[in-house]
Amino acid sequence: MSFRLECKKIRRTGLAGAFIAGSIIAAALPVINTAARPDTFTSMAGSPAAVLADSNLQIISMLNLLLITAGACILYHMEYADNAIQKMQSLPIRESGLFSGKCGILLPFLVLMFVFEAASLCFCGGYWLNAGKEELVEVLQTLGFTMLLTLPAAVTALVIASACRNLWTALGIGILCIFLATMLPADIFIASLFPYALPFQLLPGMGTDRVIHYCIAALCEAAAACAAEIIYLKVRRLSA
Repeated sequence: MSFRLECKKIRRTGLAGAFIAGSIIAAALPVINTAARPDTFTSMAGSPAAVLADSNLQIISMLNLLLITAGACILYHMEYADNAIQKMQSLPIRESGLFSGKCGILLPFLVLMFVFEAASLCFCGGYWLNAGKEELVEVLQTLGFTMLLTLPAAVTALVIASACRNLWTALGIGILCIFLATMLPADIFIASLFPYALPFQLLPGMGTDRVIHYCIAALCEAAAACAAEIIYLKVRRLSA
């Protein structure tokens, strides 16, 4: 029921349009970047996945995080606007169901972004870098790894938006987290586990053990964020 309610709500917002437009922009960047200087990319050493990841995934991850943060703020802003959250609390649904419904809306948009970006990078690899089938599969694996590492940031953005009744407060905190992630040293494993820093880790050239560690960390952080939201909702209900 909660998910169907969320689907009805997003029709009144620009969420779908924002994600589609943002996904197109993020997907267009590798094409523009490669088309503007193809000789530079063809002369670079390494697999097509490594070349494309080194040149594009950092900025793509930045755009993805900005879109996710804005999307989470929009999803919760319509709950707090005009005290709509009080009306929702009178309905026969749990507040945790409200959170899971918003996860069910935001995460498919996350997948949509990576579908656009996967098509773009595969096109660049096949057209300019002469990537074969196995090399294109490696590109898809790289993006799949990045998508998994983006999951904790998406859930954390929803938790922040849930805790902040003011849209601009939640958006500001999210942007500060993204800025902090760009400042953290990527070569220090503990620092790279910050939820907003995880998407900046690149799969090509990474050891198997490190890949497994990052995947486990991403799943644990996403679960911890969900647990934190449940605890917060219980505390808020008791203090209300």
